[in-house]
Amino acid sequence: MVEQLAHILNQLGAEWVLWTLIVLSVISVAIVIERILFMQRNRVPVAELQPRLLSALGEGKDAAEKVLAPHSGMEAQVALAGVREMDRGPAAVEELMAASMAVERLRYDKFLGFLGSLGANAPFIGLLGTVIGIMGAFADLQTTMGGEGGDANRTQAIMGSISEALVATAVGLFVAIPAVWAYNQFKGRIKHVQGNATALGAVVLAHVKTEDQD
Repeated sequence: MVEQLAHILNQLGAEWVLWTLIVLSVISVAIVIERILFMQRNRVPVAELQPRLLSALGEGKDAAEKVLAPHSGMEAQVALAGVREMDRGPAAVEELMAASMAVERLRYDKFLGFLGSLGANAPFIGLLGTVIGIMGAFADLQTTMGGEGGDANRTQAIMGSISEALVATAVGLFVAIPAVWAYNQFKGRIKHVQGNATALGAVVLAHVKTEDQD
C-alpha cells in the first residue's frame, strides 16, 4: 500500500502544489485589496463626528439621525441604531446598539478567516510539495542506479531535484507571511473601529439616560 501511494504521488508530482499556492496567493491579494477599499469607504471621522452628534442630540432625534445617516461605517451605524430607538429607554438602546455592533463586526470580518487559514496552512501545503518532490527525486535516483553515469552525475542530479523540491516550501512561506501580516493589520484596525463605535454609542446612551432621568 505504501509503495502504491508513493507511486501515485510520484506520478502527480509537485507542480500542482505550486499552482495551488499561486492561485491561493492571487485570491489573498484580491481579498486584501477588497478589504482596504472597504475600510476606506466606511471610514468615519469620529473625532469630528462626536461633538456634532452631541450637539445634534440636544436638538432632537431627527437632527442626530441627519448627522449619522451619511456615514456607513460601524461607528456611525451603531450610534444610529441607538438614536432611532431613543424613545424605548436606556436599556433597550444599549441592547440594540450591542446587536448592531455584532452585525457590523460580521461585515468587517468578512473574508478575514480565509487570510488567517491561508497564513496558517500555506507552509504545510508547500511542505507537502517538497516531500512529494523529494520522493520523486529518490525514485529517479533508484531508476538511474543501474544505468550508465558516474556517482558524481547521480549526486548532481539528485541535489538538483531536491533543490527544486524545496522551492515549494519557499513559495508556501512567501504566500503565508503576507497573509498573516494582512490578517493582523485588519484585525487591529477592526479593534480600533470597534473601540470608536463603543465611544460614539456611549454618547448616545449618556444622552438617553439623562433624558430618562428628567
